[in-house]
Amino acid sequence: MKKYYVIALSVLLPGLLYSACSNSAESAIQQVLGISAEAPVFLECKAISATEINFRFSLPVKVLSLNFDPPLAVESITEGDMVQVQLNREVNAGERITTDILVEDTHKNTLNVLVPFKARNDRLPSFMITELRTEYSKPKTEFVEIKTLTAGNLGALRLFIASNGIDIPVFEFPPVEVRAGEYIVIHLRSLETEIINETGGNLNASKGTEAFSESRDFWVPDAKKWLRKTDAVFFMDQDDKVLDAVVLSETPDSWESKQEVAKAVELLAKQGAWSASGKNNGSPGPADAVATKAATVTRTVCRDERITDNNRSANWYITGTSGATPGKPNNSKRYVPK
Repeated sequence: MKKYYVIALSVLLPGLLYSACSNSAESAIQQVLGISAEAPVFLECKAISATEINFRFSLPVKVLSLNFDPPLAVESITEGDMVQVQLNREVNAGERITTDILVEDTHKNTLNVLVPFKARNDRLPSFMITELRTEYSKPKTEFVEIKTLTAGNLGALRLFIASNGIDIPVFEFPPVEVRAGEYIVIHLRSLETEIINETGGNLNASKGTEAFSESRDFWVPDAKKWLRKTDAVFFMDQDDKVLDAVVLSETPDSWESKQEVAKAVELLAKQGAWSASGKNNGSPGPADAVATKAATVTRTVCRDERITDNNRSANWYITGTSGATPGKPNNSKRYVPK
């Protein structure tokens, strides 16, 4: 029997396989007998519902042991290349859980997988991106602001900023209940002490710059620059569905040097999250982005909250000097070039 161990750093990175013995003798036996004893490979872990978790393998397997951290009681297990685990209670929306699962295939090869995942969240609120700051002047940091339109839970909602790649989120929300009409600010640097993510009812818990009691504040745990004047910002749920987006461009030049941004815009267009004008045959280009050349620390990129969203730059403007309003309704005064 061969044993294999996998440590999965994310559900998208299956990890490393370690063989406990040489394959040479076993390969010779396989050739004589005409059989294959290819070992199973772990492919994916996904929460299907609040009570069901699926583990996908390259070959049918049976489960030898299964443990969760925090502990969860299992109602039933259906084995095969898709191992379906039914829990006996619902898990909190977006809760981080680590699984230690040991499986065995028909040839007695075993595989041990340690994988974290987020519990299923089917209660995401409707929301819209309302304001962004692309520039930085300590202690005022870049930020992305959203406004909830309905009540719900933010757990496992992910923020992506294209200039940093579209495969790994910049921020992922912990489980937190929100009401309709809340302004939520994701501050894109952590520079001060006494800054915390406001996951409870006290919206004055965080004491950082521009963390106001009217809004719910979260902080990206880094001091690097995430957001740029030419960029794409979007939020995804656990099924990789884009829930809202905005595309930015400092100049009307080509995006050839901004490959990640171009890739993100293509994704947004396919999902209907960002639209082109009639001039571009449905494929958004730099002219369809929000023009950000005039943006500064105090002149932020704002959505016109009074009009219906059509996923186009017409919904957006640069606010006037000193018009930034993180965590509050947008200033309707617009920047007018001199």
